Amino acid sequence: MKNIICDIDGVLLHNNHLIPGADRFIKRILEQGNPLTVLTNYPSQTAQDLHNRLGSAGIEVPEEVIYTSAMATAAFLERQDGRKAFVIGEGALTHELYKIGFTITDINPDFVIVGETRSYNWEMIQKASYFIMGGARFIATNPDVAGPKGYPACGALCAPIERITGQKPLYMGKPSPWVIRAALNKMKAHSEATVIIGDNMKTDIFAGVQAGLETILVLTGYSQMSDLKLFPYQPNHIFPAVGEVDVV
Repeated sequence: MKNIICDIDGVLLHNNHLIPGADRFIKRILEQGNPLTVLTNYPSQTAQDLHNRLGSAGIEVPEEVIYTSAMATAAFLERQDGRKAFVIGEGALTHELYKIGFTITDINPDFVIVGETRSYNWEMIQKASYFIMGGARFIATNPDVAGPKGYPACGALCAPIERITGQKPLYMGKPSPWVIRAALNKMKAHSEATVIIGDNMKTDIFAGVQAGLETILVLTGYSQMSDLKLFPYQPNHIFPAVGEVDVV
């Protein structure tokens, strides 16, 4: 029986609306007993928030199977020295950092951690840059540059800080192998018995390829058939939608 890592946006939901068949797919997977992690790069909602969001769209999934880039970021930082951070992000990210004993501060932080927020401003850019140039380590939840309707995402928020400091952040979310390893650890699973389902060749499929997972691309989100020629790697399987996936 295969372990399953499944993306949310573009696979299960589109702008908070159910992608037809996604509810039946998740129901089948849970009834079959496949170990499941629902994995999202979006760092600004807690597992409970996402559980409620999925439930509102008609997808019933246990809260404990949901895993976010904010959770992966905290799992990484828990293994590092230093417990002070200057954070650009929402409550879901700071919540995960508090859980591992971090102090959120703008006084001599060990880390600058960037997630996603709509309150981004000049002062945040200046402080983050100053701290990084002073030796703080630069961590970011996910490399996505834009969300639905062109909303700036974490990668876009990191860009001016990168230009000022000359440093790139260590990204925790897909396609980082770290987030896949963290998801596998959560399921107590091995890569050779795990499949990842996603809509994005640059994040979901590349993450799976790097981690040695079987990969499934669905065409209800970001990447389309015409994009495949742009990549040196290819998914193992392609389906029009997750409701039509028949290899798990």
